[in-house]
Amino acid sequence: MRQRGFEIAKGWEDKGINLPIRKTKYSAAYDIEAAEDIVIPKYYPGIKPTLIPTGLKAYCMEDECFLLLNRSSGPKKGLMLANGIGLADSDYYGNEDNDGHFFFAYFNCSDHDIEIKKGDAIGQIIFIKYLTVDNDIAGGKRTGGFGSTDIKK
Repeated sequence: MRQRGFEIAKGWEDKGINLPIRKTKYSAAYDIEAAEDIVIPKYYPGIKPTLIPTGLKAYCMEDECFLLLNRSSGPKKGLMLANGIGLADSDYYGNEDNDGHFFFAYFNCSDHDIEIKKGDAIGQIIFIKYLTVDNDIAGGKRTGGFGSTDIKK
């Protein structure tokens, strides 16, 4: 039985995407690479975060999710995750909007544009279990992809 893992997202199958790995035996997170070259412009008021495609989707158990985290070297370079920490629910996998393709959303707080090359490590992912309260009655169904919290009852 599959529990958790990574797959190439639809449309990225022939783009040379590497599946994430942990670098050491005791690493908690999987390193994620950029799926293409991209430039993250330096920050100015009103700029939107730059979405960096990964070409990946991740699956996990129903009572799990995964967190998208900055690398420890990210802030040294001026890279700040736009949402601090990203969270993807188990039902994000295979959603009809984007097949579960996850992205990293960064602001560049340095004084110059930052160029990311395909294959550069851009972040990391950790899978975690979560708990629900005794009277939880959630029964909705995901209807969208990135940034979506819409549900149908």
